[in-house]
Amino acid sequence: MDILVFVGTSIIAGFLGGKFSNKFRLPSVVGYLIAGLLLGPSFTNILNIGILGKMGVFNDLALGLVAFVIGCEMRISTLRKMGKGIITIIFSESFGAFLLVALGVYLLTHKIYLALIFGAMAPASAPAGTAVVLQEYKAKGPLTNSLYAVVGLDDGLAIIIYAFASGLAKVFITGDNMSLINTIGKPVIEIGGAILLGGLMGLLLGYSIRKVYNKSEILVIALGCIILCTGLSKCFNFSLILANLSLGMIFANTFLLANRRTYQATQLITLPIYIVFFVIAGAHLQIGLLPAIGLLGLIYIVCRILGLMGGAYFGATISKSAPVIRKYLGLGILSQAGVAIGFAILATREFGSLGATGKDLAVAVINTIAATTIIFEIIGPIATKFAISKAGEIGKAK
Repeated sequence: MDILVFVGTSIIAGFLGGKFSNKFRLPSVVGYLIAGLLLGPSFTNILNIGILGKMGVFNDLALGLVAFVIGCEMRISTLRKMGKGIITIIFSESFGAFLLVALGVYLLTHKIYLALIFGAMAPASAPAGTAVVLQEYKAKGPLTNSLYAVVGLDDGLAIIIYAFASGLAKVFITGDNMSLINTIGKPVIEIGGAILLGGLMGLLLGYSIRKVYNKSEILVIALGCIILCTGLSKCFNFSLILANLSLGMIFANTFLLANRRTYQATQLITLPIYIVFFVIAGAHLQIGLLPAIGLLGLIYIVCRILGLMGGAYFGATISKSAPVIRKYLGLGILSQAGVAIGFAILATREFGSLGATGKDLAVAVINTIAATTIIFEIIGPIATKFAISKAGEIGKAK
């Protein structure tokens, strides 16, 4: 069948799934994911592996849009009010998850290289799962601002943590010396290149629409810049999330009035793209992996949750952040999907050729992360809604 048949099916099924989940007071994202799960290989196989591979462009477009929207929410004035506290929280929650997962896996397996790689998987978040819930419930307030900043920026730190952890793990497996140039160089280029590309695209977008007032024309220009930024990021192997985040930040903070018009224009098209994205994500979830999750998977899930929540609480406490941030920020950053899966695939490529030990590590990582993603994709949006509800920030945005 034509690919458009599956796109249309995904939009309709996802929309209905979202409405169904709303009846149980759950975020629409959960309904989108469940619709995808039912359409995917785990159940009806309408969206089979071959079709899913062809629909990957929607993933990139949706992630680019989400990152752009998050960037537009990150005003310099707001970040200044947060002060150094938000940086403290990002480092604390990221390293909290890394250290606790690494410790838990080491105590279970007594293999330091395995502990390092699993620890490196833990800080990676799924900004889409959090951001879409914040938009759906029109959340606004100190917790919402902090969530946008954390899920937007912590993937950059996650890239650095993975680079160092994987380099060190290779030393323990092969006995070779660790190359700091190779370990540092790649993430610096990936992060720095993404920020530079996004910044240039943000200026291009701003100057292109500063005198444009027609919503349709604004949408065309904005979407074109986002897609171009996403495509160039993939060409140069930059982080498309960080690139579009930078695009949104530079644009929003340089062209304030144009940013308001652009946000209103992009809202006309974001919902169907988000629906397709989460339906595809749901279809990728392999429910059959859950029984095989094992003790290693349980350790990873529990330690990651405790590490993120404990680290966020600790960082917010020492930085004297608002009580709602201390209590609830950790609940809003539990989602995990694309970035972690990307790290797992990268680990498979890097360690699969390092003898029997490397192959065992690769198999354990890809299977465990694929299985635990199912859990985090479902509980993450629910926890985010609970957090903003308890903080009293639902419905505060105009």
